[in-house]
Amino acid sequence: MKKYVAEFIGTAVLVLLGCGSVAITGFAGASPVWFLAVAFAFGLAVTSMAYGIGPISGCHINPAVSIGVWAAGRLPTSELPGYIIAQVLGGIAGAVLLYIIVSGKLAGYDVAAAGLGQNGWGEGYGGGYGLASAIIVELVATFIFLVVILGATSKAGATPAAGLAIGLSLVMIHIAFIPVTGVSVNPARSIGPALLVGGKAISQLWLFIIVPPIGGFLAGLLFKNKVLED
Repeated sequence: MKKYVAEFIGTAVLVLLGCGSVAITGFAGASPVWFLAVAFAFGLAVTSMAYGIGPISGCHINPAVSIGVWAAGRLPTSELPGYIIAQVLGGIAGAVLLYIIVSGKLAGYDVAAAGLGQNGWGEGYGGGYGLASAIIVELVATFIFLVVILGATSKAGATPAAGLAIGLSLVMIHIAFIPVTGVSVNPARSIGPALLVGGKAISQLWLFIIVPPIGGFLAGLLFKNKVLED
């Protein structure tokens, strides 16, 4: 149970701080460094939680990561459902807390218009990229993320700096791909904000639930079959 509580808390923190960097700061329309601010918010949230809850649960805080770790043979099948449920509930809790905070803005906050840092694609979102680009980005970005995670936490690669390497890889992914989908690579990160924003965010949620776990699974298989591991 400690593992699941840790995953719940870690995922809530990721969504609150990562999505909060979009919804609370309002950098999107005010500064050319907005992408960097958001990228580092997500990356540093993962890094801090890696050291905070990593010793308890491994700090997956992402169903795609848990699936990748499971595919690599490093997570028992019996624990996988609990990890995913805790992460999704944590993502929703983080989004609810973020919603409560932005709703307290004295000038008002229209969540349908301003959003909660939800993921998406197409006309009117980010750089206006199509479905094919969105699928490729989420698949490739999650694959890259899992390769770093599984390599940095392998017996040969594990060091005290593993959490930092993992967080920086997420920063790198965000810097490159925010204009395409806002970067999910994490179903739990996408589910929470989408449930509260509704509309287009809900209709596009399927991509962020389906594609990242496939990328994570493929990376996990490479480690399971010793292609990327001694």
